[in-house]
Amino acid sequence: MKSYKHIKHIFFDLDHTLWDFDKNSEETLTDIIKKCKINCGFNFTIVEFLDVYKPVNEKMWELYRENKILKEDLRVRRFSDTLEKLGIDNKEHAEFMADEYVNISPYKTNLLPNTIEVLEYLSKKYKLHIITNGFSEIQSIKLKTSNIEKYFDKVITSEDIGVKKPNPLIFKYALKQASAKANESLMIGDNYEADVIGAINSKIDAIYFCDTNNNNSIKILTINDLISLKSVL
Repeated sequence: MKSYKHIKHIFFDLDHTLWDFDKNSEETLTDIIKKCKINCGFNFTIVEFLDVYKPVNEKMWELYRENKILKEDLRVRRFSDTLEKLGIDNKEHAEFMADEYVNISPYKTNLLPNTIEVLEYLSKKYKLHIITNGFSEIQSIKLKTSNIEKYFDKVITSEDIGVKKPNPLIFKYALKQASAKANESLMIGDNYEADVIGAINSKIDAIYFCDTNNNNSIKILTINDLISLKSVL
């Protein structure tokens, strides 16, 4: 097994790595659909909505990472495109849902299993930081309300520098902000391209956090539960 004795700084992704994005998002969207059934006359179920919304949302984030759409486009289009596929062409409804999502979701506090235990353990041995492509104002609230802000020395968002993972500039910026050297740093995240390839291309070690077991072709350490970090770090 690879040795990490040289590591002094650990950079985490936030969404899907520590903060349970899927569970928090589903709770948020359930709240919104309940309101929209009353205020907008929606007649579809949350399950029907999520079946359409999830691939649309993933596509919007992909376009955002590739700088093909702006932040505001992402916020609204993921709802307008979903509603259109469900037979509803109403910009006001989409804007209402976009606003509600931003107002509600950051205050959801579900974390992935063993997050607190692992952060408690690692924070005694390493300097911990966040590098995220999420929106600055929202990520800050997530960290505070889920009570994990205290574990991190530096929180770097793509909006801080104007580029997103996997762009090497965000990793270079993060290292500078943390007063860290690349060869003493480790990136842990769930997105193979943004977190793993981005880090490796910046000469930073990486651990891939993936909830599936189909990773035989991946040549770096892959974990499917954060608790595994206690056995390697």
